[in-house]
Amino acid sequence: MIRNLIILCFIAQALSAQTINSQEQDWEMLFNGKNLDGWDLKITGEKLNENYKNTIRVEDEMIRIVYDEYETFDDKFGHLYYNKPYSHYILNYEYRFTGEQTPGGASWNVRNSGVMFHSQSAESLDFDQTFPVSLEMQLLGGLGNGPRNTGNLCTPGTQVYINEKFRAEHCINSTSKTYDGDQWVKASLIVYGDSIAHQIIEGDTVLTFEKLEIGGNFVSKNGMNWKAGGFTEKSAAYWDALDSTPLKEGYISLQAESHPIDFRNIKLLNLKGCMDPKAKNYKEYFVEAGECRY
Repeated sequence: MIRNLIILCFIAQALSAQTINSQEQDWEMLFNGKNLDGWDLKITGEKLNENYKNTIRVEDEMIRIVYDEYETFDDKFGHLYYNKPYSHYILNYEYRFTGEQTPGGASWNVRNSGVMFHSQSAESLDFDQTFPVSLEMQLLGGLGNGPRNTGNLCTPGTQVYINEKFRAEHCINSTSKTYDGDQWVKASLIVYGDSIAHQIIEGDTVLTFEKLEIGGNFVSKNGMNWKAGGFTEKSAAYWDALDSTPLKEGYISLQAESHPIDFRNIKLLNLKGCMDPKAKNYKEYFVEAGECRY
């Protein structure tokens, strides 16, 4: 009798531990605060991982995008890519703009940067390509002269729907507040494959869109097209062939667009994983089935 009770206690404890484990959230720190392990850099007109004029630096547990060695921007658009693709996830990070824009940057790029997601990989970009095919959570800092939303959406080579209506604009404004000065801003991104995405600033959902697709040329067929964006004819044909197809997953990258910006506390909760409660790596919060371990 006592032996049976002991066995039952062990079983109960094991089940309890399994339940607790299935509820614990396994956040991944994409940036370790020390170096750029796990990240790849591509700057327009430079080889992969060529850190032109030390644009990207790690200081004080921050990823810093700086231009103190530049004389002029010279269209050196850069993107720092985490080297693992994701489809369903929550991304949390903090950012702040600092100082002044480097000479030669476009006027619309003052206190302007972004986090690209569902992006093509760093190594797949053409040598002179300016931006990856991706969705961009656009980050804008206030200019001290009125409202300027952040957490907007821009769509290089992509397109979305909002409230089941197709949106042809390259950039779509959010409903966020304006954040002036060099203050830290907390941002989040919740993505469910190609079905829906939510962009969050300081705890407020400021933009939601659905039906994530490749399409719309680079920005438009007239003007800022594939050629203007630095794509080769081969790449342009490749992306044109995928027009209006679902964009289900991709890479995450931080944008360098001529104004200094810092990023920190970059972490991700993967929402794709084992959904079988019998498996060792089962998590209750998974929304998309992935590999199981038994």
